[in-house]
Amino acid sequence: MKIMFQDPTFAFEFLRILGESTFGGSDINECFDTASRIEEGNCDSWFKEWNRTGERINKIADQCLALGHSVSAREAYLRASNYYRCAEFFLHMEIGMEDPHALPTYDRSVQCFHQAGRLFPFNYEEINIPYKKTTLPGYFFSPAGASFEGPLLIIHGGFDSIGEELYFNTVPAALSRGYRCLIFEGPGQGAMIRHQNIPFRPDWEHVVSPVIDYALTRPEVDPTRIVLEGRSLGGYLAPRAAAFDHRLAACIAIDGMFTFIPNNLPPQITSEMKSNSTEEKFNKLLFDGMKKNLYLHWALSQGMWNMQASSLFDLVNNKMSQYSLEGVVSNIRCPTLICEAENDLSYAGQPKKLFDALLCPKTYVLYTKEDAAEEHCHEELVTC
Repeated sequence: MKIMFQDPTFAFEFLRILGESTFGGSDINECFDTASRIEEGNCDSWFKEWNRTGERINKIADQCLALGHSVSAREAYLRASNYYRCAEFFLHMEIGMEDPHALPTYDRSVQCFHQAGRLFPFNYEEINIPYKKTTLPGYFFSPAGASFEGPLLIIHGGFDSIGEELYFNTVPAALSRGYRCLIFEGPGQGAMIRHQNIPFRPDWEHVVSPVIDYALTRPEVDPTRIVLEGRSLGGYLAPRAAAFDHRLAACIAIDGMFTFIPNNLPPQITSEMKSNSTEEKFNKLLFDGMKKNLYLHWALSQGMWNMQASSLFDLVNNKMSQYSLEGVVSNIRCPTLICEAENDLSYAGQPKKLFDALLCPKTYVLYTKEDAAEEHCHEELVTC
């Protein structure tokens, strides 16, 4: 769905933040105004203009807060947080180099969300979940006045997620239906990669199990009604966790993913992956492809960073290849919802493959253009 940009990656990221207006993650007019100033395909321009909008709305939030206008301040802080997130999105594309704007922009995004959170009309808590020798950052939300056990929705993202964005996708809708919500960031995500330098791991059950342990200490949580939702790469991660931790009442994959290798790689690269190509030849082929394709450039550089691969060959053939539910999917016991997007350019067909392999009670939902939700993770339909 190309609303403002012709480049598929810019078009999708614009659609992503536009869709998050449903629960206050953006303002449609501000989005179109910002996009009108961005040069097509220019990642520096993308950062500059989204950051400019974030700074402007951040100042409005500060002014509202100083005047005691808490609702207006909260709404502006939420939008500023997501504009900063959007600005930071393409700042990890130089392999082996840290963009000086990346961490400060990310930190401003988180800070704005914290400012908004303290003004929420429902229960909000910044949490740290024990994990190995460190902690997983996250948030706990519950309906205002909830003093009894209720169902819990645990939410984590995927390849490029930060916890704050996940609020806009799910939390307000879930709270209004009586759910408690726990958002967390695992290895390779959010603050875990940016501040602790901890990369992704494929055996996600070792991440989710400590989160469930923590959830079970909360008096607001009904231990028999804990649901896990994973988005994007989380569509692999959540089912992987559900295969090993059977305390879950249900699992949701938006969208389902059986293996991590995307299906939209250039044919020559796909052919080389299947051959016994030398590492040198493979790396050169990918580098050449990155120069011509913004999505490939972003995806591979993102993976080099958050999976801590030593080379592009190592990333694709060693790191990414570990993300497969082959031999694992049959262990999932809880009812599982698998969603698929009709126009998912990266992982089309993967959700159905996962669904067909499931032996547990299962539901498959295909979102189409008619639903206005045909793109990856159904960005147009936030409350899917």
